[in-house]
Amino acid sequence: MVLRFGVLIVVLVLAHLLLFFQVFQLQIVKGDYYLAQAESEYSASGVLNATRGVIYFVDKAGKQLSAASNKDLPMIYAVPKAIEDASEAANIFAPVLNKPVAALEAVFSKSGDSYEVLVKKAPGEMAKQVDDLKIKGVYVKNETYRFYPLGSMASHVLGFVGPASDGPGEIGHYGVEEFYEKELGGSAGTFLHNKVVATTPGKDLVLTIDPNIQSEAERILNSLISVHGASGGSVMVEDPKTGKILAMGSYPNFDPNNYSQSPFADFLNPATQQIYEPGSVFKIITMAAGIDSGKITPDTTYYDSGSVTLNGKTIQNYDLKTHGPYGKATITNVIEHSINTGAVFAERKMGRDVFTNYLHNFGFSEKTGIGLPGEVGGDLRRLSSKEPDIAFATASYGQGVAVTPIELVNAVAAIANGGNLMRPYLDAGLHPKIIRRVVKADTAQAVTGMMVSAVDKAGIATISGYSLAGKTGSAYIPDFKKGGYTDKLIDSYAGFGPTSNPRFVILFKVNGLDQSQLAATIIVPAFRDLAQFILNYYGIAPDRF
Repeated sequence: MVLRFGVLIVVLVLAHLLLFFQVFQLQIVKGDYYLAQAESEYSASGVLNATRGVIYFVDKAGKQLSAASNKDLPMIYAVPKAIEDASEAANIFAPVLNKPVAALEAVFSKSGDSYEVLVKKAPGEMAKQVDDLKIKGVYVKNETYRFYPLGSMASHVLGFVGPASDGPGEIGHYGVEEFYEKELGGSAGTFLHNKVVATTPGKDLVLTIDPNIQSEAERILNSLISVHGASGGSVMVEDPKTGKILAMGSYPNFDPNNYSQSPFADFLNPATQQIYEPGSVFKIITMAAGIDSGKITPDTTYYDSGSVTLNGKTIQNYDLKTHGPYGKATITNVIEHSINTGAVFAERKMGRDVFTNYLHNFGFSEKTGIGLPGEVGGDLRRLSSKEPDIAFATASYGQGVAVTPIELVNAVAAIANGGNLMRPYLDAGLHPKIIRRVVKADTAQAVTGMMVSAVDKAGIATISGYSLAGKTGSAYIPDFKKGGYTDKLIDSYAGFGPTSNPRFVILFKVNGLDQSQLAATIIVPAFRDLAQFILNYYGIAPDRF
């Protein structure tokens, strides 16, 4: 009896020691391993993901329209360790999931695995078939995905949400999705002292983009590119008084719902991440600098012989062969007829240093701070003391220097609003901010008058009852392989109105046109159509009788 009791005590002690050893192994020796495994499974299943904030556009009445939201879609996943026969399951699900039998069998054979994603964003019929089969180990659940209800509209502004490169989960790439990742993404849940810490949802973001203006601007741009066989282009609309960006679109663009189907190059935003030589649109900046520095006035005259030679190189007017020299001309005539020699005259009157300082002051060598990732500044490097006079002469009419479209539209906005360079912005929660005054108010008024005269004389951009200001630009595209320039053009047009109380500045830019396709006949009608739409949309009363 005593012996039996002793044996029982020994067995109980050994059992307790074995149990203690197992607990020690689980909690101490392998505790970190199992905790990491649990964290991994939680992360993979999406349980720890924060709900991403919604992005809204807002119209003239303050009505918000969802541009990026979250949508629940079916996701098919497997729990391999629960699958009884991997081979049989693979043969059953292969035709349903449109996957090879061997690939599925390899996944289903992971006996210790508790979570494997099979199909994301599964079609409804596929998800139903999986549900109906009711086979242990393969299941369907709803998972939240980023959804862009407007498709490709304003895709460069929005960007997209995709896999993070440095870990599990998804983050914003490009556009405001990337720039405001911290605010939109919130904070994912974590493990702390073996407990799950709850997620912090992301914040919503309201943009200044007006969906009605954006839609019409992109429609006109896409039509322009299609009809004239251009390789691409951009359009922007800015409120000159505040710096609000009302529309920003470029082509080629992409569908953020299916971004993997587009080439990487299409994700870059041409409005903020690419520079180009602006051509004759730049003449209004040259004239603003000359007038503000006191070196010329709109009525200053000079003699145009059709060309000017500097450093052994000759600059000609674009229309010398068809029109001939203009003879005695005013600075206003230079803007009306886009006379290259007149821009050179103005630059040489003010001098290299004064001219260059004004270009820097207008912001052509710095980022605007619009609130988009990867923004670049313009390139004024040719305007250095080591360069010959010809470099400054060509810069006066927009060749040899390069700017971003956002820099250019913002500089024109400074002329429209009376001389203040504004900080352009997309986040509607921000307030207008003056960066600096670039020209005096009377200078801005004088340049505006010259631009109005150019619109009236040409007649293409005119809208009955309204005073509009504008300027064309055509510049040859540089040949980066051979040097010099190609035979293709970038045509552009910048304008604003109504000039009595400017409500919008529009910039159209179209790439890769033939030499015969000048901005006056190609781009100007597009400006007029969009200006007419905005005037009607805002219900702006005529300012001309």
